[in-house]
Amino acid sequence: MLSNAKKGLIADIQRASLHDGDGIRTTVFFKGCPLKCAWCHNPECISFEPEMMHYPEKCIGCGMCEEGCFSGAKVICGTEMTATELFLQIRQDKDYFMQNGGVTFSGGEPMAQKEFLLQILDLCRAEGISCAIETSMIYFDAEIFQKLDFVMADFKIWDTKIHQEYTGVGNEKIKDNFMSLNQLNIPIIARTPVIPGIEQEIPKISAFLKTLDSVKRYELLPYHPLGKQKRDALGITQEAFSVPDKEYLKELQQYAYIR
Repeated sequence: MLSNAKKGLIADIQRASLHDGDGIRTTVFFKGCPLKCAWCHNPECISFEPEMMHYPEKCIGCGMCEEGCFSGAKVICGTEMTATELFLQIRQDKDYFMQNGGVTFSGGEPMAQKEFLLQILDLCRAEGISCAIETSMIYFDAEIFQKLDFVMADFKIWDTKIHQEYTGVGNEKIKDNFMSLNQLNIPIIARTPVIPGIEQEIPKISAFLKTLDSVKRYELLPYHPLGKQKRDALGITQEAFSVPDKEYLKELQQYAYIR
């Protein structure tokens, strides 16, 4: 195992996940992301620094804030870990992964912590643990991608100006990175969060993805407001978005596909 290795900043580790790739998976949420999506359901993973999250409804008025909050009303999000420390956490779950489970690195944007991610990938692969990533595709790094069994990649909005408005960055690099990743022949699960009120042009995204042979599945994920409570805990004001209704999702579902 690695010693004196570079540390990474981890927001959370969720076990027995069924929604972050095939099989039963442990999902590791990296803290820090260069995108600032207005609808982000993991807003605590945007900053590259530890943050205090305040849930006043949990406060029991014990007056012991300085000693540490015992009720969960004040929680620090962001823990520094070495790759070895994180690997030991992941390895505990190995027996539950069975044939098609494994670990998924999410965030935030895991590829923003490249050196740390490479270290933990090498440790997991040496143990025979399947590795996947959830990424915004703002980065392309063949060294990282080639260590993965599959990639879950977001394509949020077709028009680069609208993408810039709602995420803080344009999407030209994201389109180029999708095409570069396609050349590596690594299975890609492409995904779009469906946000009513934003002109995402999902038919154009779907048509583009169909030109990429490595995209094995295109999923449409309905927006959900689970990030609002966390934004409130961080003191962040969020633009109001609505949950897509069933008819709207049914209309768009024709553009999702599995090869």
